[in-house]
Amino acid sequence: MILLRRPIHDPTATMSSSMLPLSARYADSLVVVAISVFTAFLCEFISWILIYRTSSYKSLKSSIDKASRKLESMKTPSNPTSSSNPNPNAPSKKSRSKKIDRVETSLKESTRDLSLSKFKSGMVVAVVLFAVFTLLNSLFEGKAVAKIPFAPASFVLKMSHRGLPGDDPTDCSMAFLYLLCSMSIRTNLQKFLGFSPPRGAAGGGLFPMPDPKTS
Repeated sequence: MILLRRPIHDPTATMSSSMLPLSARYADSLVVVAISVFTAFLCEFISWILIYRTSSYKSLKSSIDKASRKLESMKTPSNPTSSSNPNPNAPSKKSRSKKIDRVETSLKESTRDLSLSKFKSGMVVAVVLFAVFTLLNSLFEGKAVAKIPFAPASFVLKMSHRGLPGDDPTDCSMAFLYLLCSMSIRTNLQKFLGFSPPRGAAGGGLFPMPDPKTS
């Protein structure tokens, strides 16, 4: 006579097996986020070594701030009550326009010089970002590292599901998560550390937009 032994139910084993896939998925996403944070700090440290601590960068940033404030004050409309009693010593519109043009030209030149000073560190940071992305791609190639809580639009899906097997639109690839982290973390880190570009440098660069008044 053969007696079949009833297996003993172990609730801890069931709990650990059910929680394992979820913890592993969170672990992958946390690894990507942690590496993104570390990379952002590393890139800002490299930029500080090559740019932010130099006297030339501080001088350019100070001149851009002064020029932008001066330009704002010059473009601010005067008090309407002064139009009825004009000041004879006040500059004419033509001379005022010439002064504004000179300040704008000086601001554009300082912004271009600031962009040129950032070029060297930008190349080093680009190499670091490419190396980190290559490392993450070798670790998480063809693997979903996170779940999107909704089905994204078609143009977003091409990026978020790139290189992943299956048809689940909520699967998130490493490249998409790393892109979101790099864009958000480094921008906020620059603001927190005080390394964000000056106000007058917004939209400036090596190839600024042409002035419509000169065209």
